Amino acid sequence: MEKKGFSSRLGFVLAAAGSAVGLGNIWRFPYLAAEHGGGMFLLVYLILAVTFGFTLMITEVALGRKTGKSAIGAYKFLSKKCSFIGYLEALVPMIIFPYYCVIGGWVVKFLGVYITDQGSAATSENYFGDFIGGVSEPLFCLGIFLVLTSVVVLLGVEKGIERVSKIMMPILIVISIGLSVYCVTLDGAMEGLIYYLRPDFEHFGIKTVVAAMGQLFYSMSLAMGIMVTYGSYMGKKDDLEKSVRHIELFDTGIAFIAGLMIIPAVFAFSGGKDLQQGPTLMFVTLPKVFNSFPGGNVVGFVFFVLVLFAALTSAISLMETIVSVFCEIFKAKRTVVCIVVMIVAFLLGVPSSLGFGVLSGVTIMGKSILDFFDYISNNIMMPIVALLLSIFIGWIVKPRVVVEEVESSGTFRFRKMYGILIKYIVPVCMIVILISSIIGYV
Repeated sequence: MEKKGFSSRLGFVLAAAGSAVGLGNIWRFPYLAAEHGGGMFLLVYLILAVTFGFTLMITEVALGRKTGKSAIGAYKFLSKKCSFIGYLEALVPMIIFPYYCVIGGWVVKFLGVYITDQGSAATSENYFGDFIGGVSEPLFCLGIFLVLTSVVVLLGVEKGIERVSKIMMPILIVISIGLSVYCVTLDGAMEGLIYYLRPDFEHFGIKTVVAAMGQLFYSMSLAMGIMVTYGSYMGKKDDLEKSVRHIELFDTGIAFIAGLMIIPAVFAFSGGKDLQQGPTLMFVTLPKVFNSFPGGNVVGFVFFVLVLFAALTSAISLMETIVSVFCEIFKAKRTVVCIVVMIVAFLLGVPSSLGFGVLSGVTIMGKSILDFFDYISNNIMMPIVALLLSIFIGWIVKPRVVVEEVESSGTFRFRKMYGILIKYIVPVCMIVILISSIIGYV
């Protein structure tokens, strides 16, 4: 049976960009930028995006398109001895997807709060903690998010993923721009805007580079098998280099705009003192920020629509990658695989959800269940996979495998730099990220 793919280059770009634009763009990028020198962090991030990030992304997309297979099949096609890399890469989304849907369920809950005009209730100090500490409500929200994700994946690549991406991504962009314009015009927001954009050279150092590298790595859906899978659905005549550049532009643009939304808004509310709250920034601080503004309930509703779209497009890509792998391995029907993956993901998501309530006493390596899975997948497995990928392409099958695939549909302007980056720079970067992650934990 012929493998169905995206009907157009635009469909591929929007779907892949939707995968890259996730929850990390909304809350993680702004506070990292604020913590690591504002405009200096942005500059470092941009430089890394067009070099390090581009190299890894075009490698994965090219592997997928060349082989027409998902992660496991792609590596096996090029080298049976190195097929274990594909299995490792396929394992990453299987670990991430269940707990990511738990967080997606939290977004569903808060969107529901603003739909029912209860935004002021979310400002109480214990509201978020009481919610995630419960049993039935978080699991119900997890179920809703999983069903929404599964329906899109069940519809297939063209009728589901591509069609939804073409609707969600433009809306996401419009909402992002609209909210950022609103936030930067608030009283007291200008100080936050300056703080965000002005380079602070005193805070620049190796930590800034590592932080930017880490954020870029996680933000662009690298080393999860997603870009390999989406690449396998890409048209052979579509310009590969141009497509990857456009994906980068979407991803970096949304992350930048998220900073324009959140940092000025927090400054307008509290002078910036709440910026370092990380994940809780979205569920604890921002409801208070919205409640302090005129029409705050409307702003909160629009914001969580944006966050839900970002969460869904990423979750869809994670689930599609898992479904694609099992369809290839077992030659099973897509419908059956989708239903099984949905049920298993819910069951695996239950411990992560209950880890903040009845299972809060259960810790692994001193972390909650959800945080442990997040640490293992993002800080350990993804850097290892990317390191192995760079060695595999740079030294075993050689960069020409990727170069030839890129040039089969257009010119490869980055050709000379690509060989240097994939053979030398990317492996070093991945080792640095891996070591810093381990040291950071210890």
